[in-house]
Amino acid sequence: MSEKQKFKWHSWATPWILVFPTLIGLVIFRLIPIVSSFFLSFTKWNLITDPKFIGLKNFKELFSDPVFWKILGNTLKITAGYVTGGMIFGLLLALLVNNKLRGMNFFRAAIYMPVITSSVAVGIVWTRILGPKYGILDFFLKKIGITAPYWLQDPSLAIWTVTFVQVWKMSGYYMILFLAGLQAISKEVIEASVVDGATPTQRLFRVTIPMLAPTTFFVLTVAIMDAFKNFELIYAMTMGGPQNATNTLVYSVYLNAFSYNRVGYAESIAWVLMVVVGLLTVGNFFIKKYWAQPLE
Repeated sequence: MSEKQKFKWHSWATPWILVFPTLIGLVIFRLIPIVSSFFLSFTKWNLITDPKFIGLKNFKELFSDPVFWKILGNTLKITAGYVTGGMIFGLLLALLVNNKLRGMNFFRAAIYMPVITSSVAVGIVWTRILGPKYGILDFFLKKIGITAPYWLQDPSLAIWTVTFVQVWKMSGYYMILFLAGLQAISKEVIEASVVDGATPTQRLFRVTIPMLAPTTFFVLTVAIMDAFKNFELIYAMTMGGPQNATNTLVYSVYLNAFSYNRVGYAESIAWVLMVVVGLLTVGNFFIKKYWAQPLE
């Protein structure tokens, strides 16, 4: 038997051998939980007794509950604020650090540091900063004669305060993504725009940003998914309060499953969350062909 015939099985078996561990992980940790979650959404289960099939009662209760619609509104508000703020600040930071200056790597690392810091730790620190009586921010505002509002206790402010903290924490991540896109832009194109007499503002809005379209699309998709996963900061800063002002779909899943022992109801909320994220993602890819094309 020749060497070529001896190892001929590699042509079809090797790829399957290499992907088999990944397939096992996907089935055990993704596919089975998703299928189980779907069936549990039609049951009444308290984690102690056996699940009891109740049909569509969980979804009927969910859609008839005014608290659910408030929570859904909170989720969409946080998503809109977080995605907008994260992308704007991420791009601005990327433009600032996209220079070959001495010590620039230090500033890049410093800006990225909050991203790798524990969300719970960030939430606790910001809770201390924004405290109504002994908070650092309140102390400095009083020094200049300004009465600080109740950042986390006022229902009208709490949701935007949490959104701001989330943007502050994750802007460094989007900075890195935009920075990669900026450094991929051809220098010849920038130099040509300079020769043509374009001002820095014109170069930014007519050359740089249009050529960042694929990167912007990627950042938008990632930011949307990150926004719907905002759990740790809410848990550490407000626990969904005050008056459900910062309660979101993902936090409501946690509350119903592990605080109220209503696992079936929590799973119905989880599926609504999945549908919302899916629709936004599909819509994002639908509009991709209209604006996420780089300049030639």
